[in-house]
Amino acid sequence: MWAVGAIVVVVLALVACCIFCVFKKCLAKKKKPKKERVSKGGRRRRAKEGDGEGGEKEGEEKKEGEQEEKEQEKLGKLEFSLDYNFTDTQLIVGILQAQDLAAMDMGGTSDPYVKVFLLPDKKKKFETKVQRKNLCPVFNETFIFKIPYAELGGKTLVLQVFDFDRFSKHDMIGEIKIPMNSVDLGQPLQTWRDVESGEKEEQEKLGDICISLRYVPTAGKLTVNIMEAKNLKKMDVGGLSDPFAKIVLQQNGKRIKKKKTTVKKNTLNPYFNESFSFDVPFEQIQKVQVVITVFDYDKLGSNDPIGKFFMGYGATGVGLRHWSDMLANPRRPIAQWHTLLPEEEVEAALKAKPR
Repeated sequence: MWAVGAIVVVVLALVACCIFCVFKKCLAKKKKPKKERVSKGGRRRRAKEGDGEGGEKEGEEKKEGEQEEKEQEKLGKLEFSLDYNFTDTQLIVGILQAQDLAAMDMGGTSDPYVKVFLLPDKKKKFETKVQRKNLCPVFNETFIFKIPYAELGGKTLVLQVFDFDRFSKHDMIGEIKIPMNSVDLGQPLQTWRDVESGEKEEQEKLGDICISLRYVPTAGKLTVNIMEAKNLKKMDVGGLSDPFAKIVLQQNGKRIKKKKTTVKKNTLNPYFNESFSFDVPFEQIQKVQVVITVFDYDKLGSNDPIGKFFMGYGATGVGLRHWSDMLANPRRPIAQWHTLLPEEEVEAALKAKPR
């Protein structure tokens, strides 16, 4: 009997052990999810901490970006003077100097010049000479607008600083706008102003003109035929113009000879077909320039320029190509359409030395 009892005790002990092991495993499984939840919570906290650090970094980056933008907005400053001559009804504008202008060229510099005009009419525009490779140029140039004092209050003086580029459109560095009703002209004013970014204005369409060139090397004779023009800018109150063309032959900035066509009344598409001959020796033909300006004739006042262009020495684009085609085809007339450009832009190109 004791043997049977012993066997029963052993079996019960084994069963108890099995039940204990099973119970322990179940408890272990229940505890594991808690550990996972804790670890997930830890990861979330760490993610939040990371997000906080990222937010701080983004904030710092934004501040740095804003500072960079502010630095980029610094385009330089310009010193100018204003005075009004009440006796002669003249507004006298002096462009003195500039400092710390923005570099527009790849070499880290600019070729600045300043345009001066009054809004809203823009009838008369002046510009300074180009200062080569200079971010702190000295101009010391004076310009005079003939305008009654009573009309001055409704005007805005604009000083636009440009970077001259011989081979493409000139880039605007910035501008200064001065409402004349905010200026006390009872005494001369001399001041510095920051140059601010200005809206890039679209190139005003002034019209096109067709020119024929012919050169005879043996005779040293250059013939310029002003053929016709189209889509000229309206200059008169009635929406038309009275155009004529002026042709100037020059060398080293000095006029050798000038001629002009007849005036064509009340038209924006005049037909001229007028020829003019100039004596130009073969050894000089590569050194001269032919400058053509289209004017609107005014019987009472001065003639207003509509647009201008030039060919020959120092010309680029169509002006250079037309001149080259003429030299490559002696004795043969070569015709070409040219787009008229603002007078001040062409004058700046004529003053600049070819690169």
